[in-house]
Amino acid sequence: MKKTFQLHIEGKNSDRVLDAIKHEIRKYIKRERGRPVPAGADFWDFDCKFGSTAETAAVAHLSALIRLIDGVAREGGTQFYVEILAKGGHRRARSAPAGEKGEGGDTSDGDGDGDGAD
Repeated sequence: MKKTFQLHIEGKNSDRVLDAIKHEIRKYIKRERGRPVPAGADFWDFDCKFGSTAETAAVAHLSALIRLIDGVAREGGTQFYVEILAKGGHRRARSAPAGEKGEGGDTSDGDGDGDGAD
């Protein structure tokens, strides 16, 4: 999705226009996530850009888009540009913090009373 959204449309309530824009973006993301994941990928990842125009758009994180849109509306902006491109992503294994697994401390026998006796 590469689109410039107008926030002020003649004859329409600005709040409703803003809600419709957010809905359209969320709907696009949901639709893309519903598609089959490409071979070799674990999930859908998104490359996003946000700015007042396509030329001034900067890289943004997907989770920050709605906050950025709200910021433009709060400042009284008239338009903004959003670019969202889906790509296959690969999950990385998390490194376990020290002391998390296999290092003493747990003496429970599973019955919940914590005394260790049956």
